[in-house]
Amino acid sequence: MQRIVWAAVVIVLGGGVAAYYFMHDEAPPVPPPPPQHTILRASAPPAVAAPAIRHPLRGVGATALPELEKGDEPMWQALGELLGRKGLAFIIGDGLIHRIVAAVDNLPRDRLPVGVMPLKRVPKAFVTTGKGDALAIGARNSARYAAYVRLVGAIDAAQLVAIYVRFYPLFQRAYEELGFPNAYFNDRLVQAIDDLLAAPELSGPIRLVQPMVLYEFADPKLEARSAGQKIMIRIGRDHAVTVKTKLREIRRLVATDATG
Repeated sequence: MQRIVWAAVVIVLGGGVAAYYFMHDEAPPVPPPPPQHTILRASAPPAVAAPAIRHPLRGVGATALPELEKGDEPMWQALGELLGRKGLAFIIGDGLIHRIVAAVDNLPRDRLPVGVMPLKRVPKAFVTTGKGDALAIGARNSARYAAYVRLVGAIDAAQLVAIYVRFYPLFQRAYEELGFPNAYFNDRLVQAIDDLLAAPELSGPIRLVQPMVLYEFADPKLEARSAGQKIMIRIGRDHAVTVKTKLREIRRLVATDATG
């Protein structure tokens, strides 16, 4: 992505996030925007102490913001100033803030639902080679992600994080609506980045199996890795190195411990 969508991102916040789609034989339909989650609470619930914030952001709240329901348009405009028209072409605008939050939260989990993706599907079909026990990710498959990864490599991490901090109250509100009223979204972002950085950098053929429609890694240890780490593996070693370099820049700006 010559410049990326989030410090999440877009991690996602990481540039290969759209690769989740690419293990399908056919392109799935464009999903509708995620629903606006409503957190139902019983009357007079017992007080629950919020956990300590591990990575507080500086400068949050310095700019007046609209309500979350009206936050996508100004967020889109800010990203447009950073990414330009070509960069915005990679992004799904509907429900943008909710999509980013849900994608970041799911990256370290077992699966990343298609409906929460903030990035458009990579063009062309997933490339494989061989059959049976020799089935593997094709050497040319990584070329499909080249434009996305160029965007990641070219983005100014400081400017991206400045947008993230500016709109952070809306990210936090969306995270609470997702079902985490006592958690801090930036802490989850750092966890997601750390999980992506821990993805193995593999060389040589990566074997696959196809039990039904979707491909899976033949190595059960790889298949058991998080959704985010499997994305990093699928985009190819060289692309993963580029994405990880940018993720480390972002992490230094959003993580209080300044490690990574």
